[in-house]
Amino acid sequence: MIGPVEERLFRVVETAGAAHLTLIDPDSQSPAEAGQMARAGAKGGTDAIMVGGSTGATGRILEDTVEAIKKQVDLPVVLFPSCAGGLCGNADAVFFMSLLNSRNSNYLIENQALGAPLVRRYGLESIPMAYILVEPGGTVAWVGDAKTIPRNKPEIAVAYALAGKYLGMRLVYLEAGSGADRPVPPTMVKSVKKALGSSLLVVGGGIRSGETARELVEAGANLIVTGTAVEKSEDITSLVREIAGSIKVR
Repeated sequence: MIGPVEERLFRVVETAGAAHLTLIDPDSQSPAEAGQMARAGAKGGTDAIMVGGSTGATGRILEDTVEAIKKQVDLPVVLFPSCAGGLCGNADAVFFMSLLNSRNSNYLIENQALGAPLVRRYGLESIPMAYILVEPGGTVAWVGDAKTIPRNKPEIAVAYALAGKYLGMRLVYLEAGSGADRPVPPTMVKSVKKALGSSLLVVGGGIRSGETARELVEAGANLIVTGTAVEKSEDITSLVREIAGSIKVR
């Protein structure tokens, strides 16, 4: 059953052509600063706030960050957990994902099994997602023990994406890693989207400009995620406005 947050993302994609998500890592700044970042992103036209990180995004700092964000913006707050500890009860939804190309069962199913009762207890909207790491993969690939997809092998990405779809995951996320020097290749995005059809394709990692984001959307991406670029930006509103504006139908 599709919940209101997922439905909202689908609706944005249908009406605007693509959606933008701002990713905030609770371990990178104080909750108050995270709230201001979210507010700046909202002014720039982001469609939802993702909260999570590869390390340290758990416990009280996670709850306080979500609370601070929700005080600043009227946008969905979606958890992006690296483990069962990346869940809290004051968010709106969670990308309930499996890192399909991990070699460690903790990231395939065990953390999911530990987290599932918490998702139910908290009443979080669960959005099933296939998470696939592409070279270079960054910190998340190291933490998640992932066998990253070679950049010149789109057929492997297609195989994993289809596996996720056939397992019932409605979203597929191709991730090059936070702060990657290059984003996922457009040729890979195009191949995966062609195979997925109507399933939403999320792309993140290494996206620092509107031009790059537009190229990925033209290749087939439905949702663009920016995190590190936002963290490092001196003018978050302008950066998000550039990226979000470049991918949406005017």
